[in-house]
Amino acid sequence: MAAKAQVLYDFTAEPGNNELTVREGETLTVINQNVGGGWIEAQNSRGDSGLVPEDYLELSGAQTATAYTSTYSQAAANNTQVANGNDPRSGGGAYTTDTAGGWDQQTTGGGEDDDGEWDDEWDDDRSTGGYTDTHGEEEPGAMGRNTQSSTMKISRNKFPFSKTPNPEVFLLGSLPARGKDRLPIYMGEVGPVWLYPQSPLDCVVADPKKGSKMYGLKSYIEYQVTPNTTNRPVNHRYKHFDWLYERLLHKFGSAVPIPSLPDKQVTGRFEEEFIRMRMERLQGWMNRMCRHPVVCSSEAFQLFLTYRDEKEWKMGKRKAEKDENIGPMIFSFIDPDAPDMEPHEVEQKCEMYSRFTKAMDDGVKDLLNVGQVHWKRCTGPLPKEYQRIGKAFQNLSSVFNTSGYKGEATLTDALTAAGKTYEEIALIVAEQPRRDLHFLMETNNEYKGLLGCFPDTIGVHKAAIEKVKEGDKMVAAGKINSQDKLTMAKRISTMSYSLQAEMNHFHSNRIYDYNRVMQLYLEEQIKFYDTIAEKLRQALGKFTTL
Repeated sequence: MAAKAQVLYDFTAEPGNNELTVREGETLTVINQNVGGGWIEAQNSRGDSGLVPEDYLELSGAQTATAYTSTYSQAAANNTQVANGNDPRSGGGAYTTDTAGGWDQQTTGGGEDDDGEWDDEWDDDRSTGGYTDTHGEEEPGAMGRNTQSSTMKISRNKFPFSKTPNPEVFLLGSLPARGKDRLPIYMGEVGPVWLYPQSPLDCVVADPKKGSKMYGLKSYIEYQVTPNTTNRPVNHRYKHFDWLYERLLHKFGSAVPIPSLPDKQVTGRFEEEFIRMRMERLQGWMNRMCRHPVVCSSEAFQLFLTYRDEKEWKMGKRKAEKDENIGPMIFSFIDPDAPDMEPHEVEQKCEMYSRFTKAMDDGVKDLLNVGQVHWKRCTGPLPKEYQRIGKAFQNLSSVFNTSGYKGEATLTDALTAAGKTYEEIALIVAEQPRRDLHFLMETNNEYKGLLGCFPDTIGVHKAAIEKVKEGDKMVAAGKINSQDKLTMAKRISTMSYSLQAEMNHFHSNRIYDYNRVMQLYLEEQIKFYDTIAEKLRQALGKFTTL
């Protein structure tokens, strides 16, 4: 009998990704639980089938245990076919460069030998922090990870604290003392802004080196990360970056969109091109985190950059994992220097940001699709067209040479030179995307990941707005008193200032990033066409006019 699954909340499929649009409360028939990469293939009551995130489903009965108790090695095996290009989501996933330098869409899946379990001697002891079940194992880790399979990774861009955002813990709960963790917001020229550090934080990810352990049975790549505050390098493997990502997502995900890391890869992990690309993308991710005033000042982030020895790292790691002030409770530390906002104004701001981020997400994806097509054309058919033109000129020159006419040597030499010029142009065209389009695509890919976080972050605010709207009904039902209702209105105002500060940070970075990358792109395009024009001028100079 086929397994059934209940849809926990709405999911809208992206066109061309073999995904299935589902609605909360709908019952699905599970076709394949072992797709890998956090996806389940299912069929709805109308007979439509496709992929649905496993975090969005609750499998019925005994099937639940089957879905969530696979080991890391099983997950890696399931995803090997994804890394080999057999991704059932045709066209989905992150953009990565192939060995020829072109852009392709692929999902590399979830398992690397060196990026899976925390199996270092000084990383074995995995404290789980504030959310524990009766057995002391990690519970809200998250949507898709169960207590018997703690090595499974949480899904990217999904809230790890619970299956649905629960702002009520902040709106009506007892708040912790702020202390030094206070997150001030000031009114700037553009509206609410975070307090930025006087000296911007920066770091360099460099010097990847292959290491091994267990007498060479396990290998990994380790990177040097050097912050500008200490100029002292610290060493980190990918799984350490992954740990940092999960901690930041737990801590700040309700208020700050935390973009996911570069995707994992099962095969080809030690190839030079893959290592270079991973390092470049880890650098981009770290740059974005360093530029965020809330994230860069957090204890977990500072620990990652400045730990002095393994003991300090281990102790700091345990402390970060025991932090109970995560999820919506992060709003309890936000301190806006501004009067309280009315709930209807909060709702208007939230809707405005939701519309903008959705529209920008569509625009970024469109540019990525166009860029991918252009990259493939520049590295495929377009150079071949130039090569064919060059070959045709040279063939014509060879024919002219057979005429025996003594006065045409200059012409045939010029034709041959023109043919070779077009062959040179073919090589230039094939290499050009690496020089300009690559950086434009990487920037847009970063923003694609960042924008993919906003629906969840804004969803917390929308859930809070709905809760405040229920205030009168809750008072009438005796669930809260009038003072609680006023407290909710005041606290949702704090949430709104947080969202506005975050959007202003996003807009400021967006303007800087797109100015920078478009300048680079156009400058390289100008060099590209100038180079071609100069070669054509040289070819032209070889032809004489009688």
